[in-house]
Amino acid sequence: MSMKMKTHRATAKRFRITRTGKVLHRKATGNHMLTKKSGSRRRRVEGMAEVTAERRVIRRLLGK
Repeated sequence: MSMKMKTHRATAKRFRITRTGKVLHRKATGNHMLTKKSGSRRRRVEGMAEVTAERRVIRRLLGK
């Protein structure tokens, strides 16, 4: 009897997989000390970005 693989919860909180299989993460530096950052810089760090380097490892940790 094989065991079910558990989802790595820390990874699940930080990444998500799109329907086409891309791995997305939140961009860095968008949480605090926003008053000193310009509006264009704040807009640049909002939203999600695609993971390129560790894609295979992240997908395995998420059980996909």
